[in-house]
Amino acid sequence: MTRFRTLDHPMIAAIAWNPDRPAEWISDHIAMNRATSNAYLIPGDDGDVVINTGTAVQGEQIRKNFEALIGRPLKVTQIVFTQSHPDHTGGWQFFADDGVGTIVQRKFERICAERKLMGRFFTRRNAKVLAALIPPGDSGAFWFEARDPQPLTVFADAHDMTVSGRDYRLLSIPSGETLDALAVWMPQEKTLFFGNWAGAIMGASPNFYTARGDRDRSIVFWLEECQMMIDLSPEMLVTGHDDPIIGAEAVRAHLTKLRDAVQYLHDETVAGMNEGKTLPELMAEIALPPHLVLRDGRGPVNWYVRAIWEEYAGWFRQERTSELYATPPSAIWPEVVALAGGAGVLAEKSRAHLAAGDVEKALHLIEMAAVAAPDDRGVRETELAVYEALADRTQGRVFDELGWLESAIIETRRALDAGPVA
Repeated sequence: MTRFRTLDHPMIAAIAWNPDRPAEWISDHIAMNRATSNAYLIPGDDGDVVINTGTAVQGEQIRKNFEALIGRPLKVTQIVFTQSHPDHTGGWQFFADDGVGTIVQRKFERICAERKLMGRFFTRRNAKVLAALIPPGDSGAFWFEARDPQPLTVFADAHDMTVSGRDYRLLSIPSGETLDALAVWMPQEKTLFFGNWAGAIMGASPNFYTARGDRDRSIVFWLEECQMMIDLSPEMLVTGHDDPIIGAEAVRAHLTKLRDAVQYLHDETVAGMNEGKTLPELMAEIALPPHLVLRDGRGPVNWYVRAIWEEYAGWFRQERTSELYATPPSAIWPEVVALAGGAGVLAEKSRAHLAAGDVEKALHLIEMAAVAAPDDRGVRETELAVYEALADRTQGRVFDELGWLESAIIETRRALDAGPVA
């Protein structure tokens, strides 16, 4: 049994919701309410600005918490969403008083529509990554069925506004977690809000790929946006989940390390591509040097190497002609297994690789055996051992990889409990 769980990963604490936890001041004029994604309030005599509103079940309490903190009812003038995910927008209706403006980046409506268009597809994929976290009977479909805010004020590259004597500049930053992401820059206060643009965990690698899947995120343009925000010289950096980073030197050091780490992965991947190395070779070889190692996050470094490779080259690796055609390798696995002497032979060889510490080779063999003989108990027990070894190899550090493996472990145990033949 694996020693590690996604429930123990730092990301769980980052997205935890405690309705009894009060709102708090993070500066003399900015309030924060911790939620699945944090909500922020900048109050003022002539109207209040709200940045993100939590989920649909959190928004009402978030408003109450803000009002308790400032000692009066809110007078919301503007709501700003740093992206369209429902953990940012779901509580909108509890802040949308008469006459309130809701400001979003121009791709917001497009991405909301796509979330609903692809809802059934991604609900299934989410469930395969988060099986250990989703309660029984909960498909997670709420994420794709959430009500979207209307009406909207939409901008393309930048939008300026002044509320209660404070200036705001909204900047499009579409290369982070979503194509509709924006940053909120308060030039007088030198404060920058950028939501989840750099990922769910401060100091971890940005979410250039998740096991759930998503639209491709551009590493090249992300680097440009990161430099743009470094050049603003913020003195406080406010994100979607964690505590703000305070102090110009601390903010610059944080953003610079992120930029340099991503630039290193980009440059090493591109250099390897130009040298004629294959994608598997690059995924196996490239690692961040010690001074650029980031916090534990959503995916391992080699996923992001692959994201860079595919941003430039697309899906055809030119390693096998069979990549071009619809028939997958698994279509002929039963024949290969039979030629090898049966699923038991491959399971035994898989166990040998596992014992030697070559768990990825063990995985390839047991996947073939499980397709050929899904009801063979010995095959399933070997499969379970391989998944548990891979989960242990994560050391609990890589949220999406561990979540996927937990789901595979749950599915394999269910197959074993159902009583496959000996």
